[in-house]
Amino acid sequence: MAANAFDTEITETAEALIGPWRQPRQMLQAQTYDAHASIHDDATAQKLGFKGGTIEGPTHFSQFAPLGERLWGHAWFESGCLSAHYRSVCYEGEEVQAILSKPLPGTSQCQIQMVKRDGTEVLRGTASLGDPSVPTALETRLAELKPLADPVILRDVKVAQTSKRRAVRMAFDQTMGDLYPFSLQQKLAVITEASPYYSSANDSSSNPWRKAIIPMEMLSVLFQYRSKEDPLTAKGPAVGLFADQEIRLIKGPLFVDEEYEVEREVVALSGSRRTESAWMRTRVFDKAGTVVATMLLNMATLKDSYAPYEDEHRRLYGSTAR
Repeated sequence: MAANAFDTEITETAEALIGPWRQPRQMLQAQTYDAHASIHDDATAQKLGFKGGTIEGPTHFSQFAPLGERLWGHAWFESGCLSAHYRSVCYEGEEVQAILSKPLPGTSQCQIQMVKRDGTEVLRGTASLGDPSVPTALETRLAELKPLADPVILRDVKVAQTSKRRAVRMAFDQTMGDLYPFSLQQKLAVITEASPYYSSANDSSSNPWRKAIIPMEMLSVLFQYRSKEDPLTAKGPAVGLFADQEIRLIKGPLFVDEEYEVEREVVALSGSRRTESAWMRTRVFDKAGTVVATMLLNMATLKDSYAPYEDEHRRLYGSTAR
């Protein structure tokens, strides 16, 4: 008989499912890309105006998993989707809470939000099951984007650039490279919402699929695992962060120690006062070539982290950046 997916204490109201307060762990202090430290390194983050190394956005997705499973049951692990705009950073030691507003009758999409104790909003977006027949939070956001004006860091990146397909796999004890210098086993030791479904490799009776599944937050790690082998032609060194992220299961779940292939495509370029953004869609294929999951990721690069930004903007466009 299958075990319960989660033991998470959930508060249910007429309008929402509310998870407990949690303190997510920061596991990317040693992350490097382009041979330099990332926004998750205290010193690097402080130079850019943050209090310290930030917790990676998809870490928060784990807190929504028990809420999605409570609402939709096992189908959540097969065709669930989280689509989120990250509103503010979170630091280790801060408490956060996941809130899922119940969908209207006859619909399969609802609003999600994560907040800190002081009310600061960490993220907002949508959760859905299968094809909700209405745009997700990021599909709506993508449709409303203005094209990137006067690019500097991303001036050589083009929409529709597509990577090669790369084989990826996640074993329990596999360190996931410079971008993710930890293993699934290490993540499961500190994950905010533990589940026997995640760690039941040797107990076929403990979950409906008879093999361990990869938590949604670790799907982000799996999908990005070999991205450095097909880097964007962006200027650097510069520091980026996840500003928007959607993970959609189409024919899930995805399993530990099973091989998949991923390809990444630039689907949009956008910008803000502080950032230049490349929006990437990752498609994930099983051994039969079937798309089993997708990820939409807005990787926003901080203009201030690219030392010659102002000089290059002036050279390219005859004025300083605004």
